[in-house]
Amino acid sequence: MAAPQKIAFTASDMPLAQEALERLTARYGNAPLDTAEVIVALGGDGFMLHTLHATQDLDLPVYGMNRGTVGFLMNAYGTDDLPERLAAAEEAELTPLRMQAETADGQAHSALAINEVSLLRAGPQAAKLRITVDNKVRLDELVADGVLLSTPAGSTAYNYSAHGPILPIGSDVLALTAVAPFRPRRWRGALLPKSARVRFDVLEHEKRPVMAEADGRAVKNVKWVEVHSDPETRHRILFDPGHGLEERLILEQFA
Repeated sequence: MAAPQKIAFTASDMPLAQEALERLTARYGNAPLDTAEVIVALGGDGFMLHTLHATQDLDLPVYGMNRGTVGFLMNAYGTDDLPERLAAAEEAELTPLRMQAETADGQAHSALAINEVSLLRAGPQAAKLRITVDNKVRLDELVADGVLLSTPAGSTAYNYSAHGPILPIGSDVLALTAVAPFRPRRWRGALLPKSARVRFDVLEHEKRPVMAEADGRAVKNVKWVEVHSDPETRHRILFDPGHGLEERLILEQFA
């Protein structure tokens, strides 16, 4: 793309990010979102996810610069030649998951997740879950601290910490991973096609309460959760040449 002249900056509340915001705004200005050509997010991965969700209706590419504690989705911070860096950046397009859930009081909830949707126990006892894929029960009862469904972009985050697989960014695959499974004790999860529709029913939800999270946004005391890819929504992320998501996912496996 041509070197953008209208850059919208946004930053987390961290002092490093706020300091960077002041410096970059003084040098390049700060265009309103409705006239901007690109968004530059200053912070860590959590703030990058927040920015992507907050601006998803604008169809603007987002370029992150690391001013936080985790920077897997971010580029190196620098104040020089930013328009030229943006012009040379490589774009990755991500499709999020859509979570739909119902709580014990009958309320419906919906949220998007770029990384993963997770169900986690919210009490002293392990969660007890039934897992259905494309209207077919695949696991009658999973007893565990939780379970999560991850996109390729999120496969190095919580999914990887729970010993799930790292997925190539271009793969049409989702990772279904248990968190500290107790029964079946040896169940290691599953790889599912991107088109799969996954339903989690919470068994004994009053005795064993469960919360659901979509990229950190929590819904407490769920009875059931359904998750599927949302092809109508897309997120555009920019990376410096040679440092895109595909390369980062490969490097992570050889770290």
